[in-house]
Amino acid sequence: MPFKRLNPHAGPSLPRRRWLQAAGGIAASAGLSGWCSQAQANGLTVGQPAPPLVLHALDGREFATQALRGQVVILTFWATWCDPCHEELPLLSAYAEQHARDGLQILGFSLDTPENLPMVQKIAASLSFPVGFLGSAYAGGYGRIWRIPVNFAIDRAGRLAHNGWDDPAPPAWTAQRLEKFVTPLLQASQWRRE
Repeated sequence: MPFKRLNPHAGPSLPRRRWLQAAGGIAASAGLSGWCSQAQANGLTVGQPAPPLVLHALDGREFATQALRGQVVILTFWATWCDPCHEELPLLSAYAEQHARDGLQILGFSLDTPENLPMVQKIAASLSFPVGFLGSAYAGGYGRIWRIPVNFAIDRAGRLAHNGWDDPAPPAWTAQRLEKFVTPLLQASQWRRE
């Protein structure tokens, strides 16, 4: 049987997605999840400067995390074929609307390929935060995005405040987790919208 080369930019096929989900479950049940998250975290440390990242939004705007100092930033990595992402994105959108005046900025990085642009645009149109394509499986200092959704929070001083690689499965944000990890960052200092 000839070797079939996979498109590195395509999202996993349904059988491959199921295999990846099963492999993640096996790793977690075998106690390897901590090892995997450490291996993928590229030395991310809560309280240290967050790696810079730029979102090239679908509407042409650019959002550089370093230019967003003074705001609390959530980076969310998702894809149209990710079921937990479909539950998490509306929650993040509502939270972004609720806290926009508090200095919250959410940046949505889609792992989809450009062929899925219509689906990404449809989802992005329903969200209150900018969305763009990640462009590859690597997100700079955040490492290779090997599971989704995965999220990171950056405080007003530009420090990593929440490392998504340390999240237990399932890694999606919930209202309770946003209140626990992000709301205190928003309340830490006064924010004035200009």
